[in-house]
Amino acid sequence: MPADLARRPPGCRIPGSRVRPGPWLHLLRALNELAGGTAELQLHSEHAWASATFAGSRHRFTLAFTGLAAIARGEDLIAALPDHEFAIPGQIVADTAIIAAEQRALPTPMLVVTCELLLLAEA
Repeated sequence: MPADLARRPPGCRIPGSRVRPGPWLHLLRALNELAGGTAELQLHSEHAWASATFAGSRHRFTLAFTGLAAIARGEDLIAALPDHEFAIPGQIVADTAIIAAEQRALPTPMLVVTCELLLLAEA
């Protein structure tokens, strides 16, 4: 069932029928913009994170890029992610990492990228 079109990032397909707003949605929008609007969300997970001085959340996204043009944009995302300055309301992106990138040629060319981002709540 398609996600609520009013809440999902433009150009990004989100499986499932309900989308809850939050910082993760801002992150997904930013990731999709870096990928030229070609990302398809496969999986998102969010876990609370805290240290003695900071609190926040760790987000893991698995994004699929289908077709040669989309794969090229996915590779752009991989290259741009480490230096990208995110603008997430009330949050600071403290760390980003590409966890995995897997490419296949058949039956359809596809790149699947898993990335992790650490958000800290602004004081």
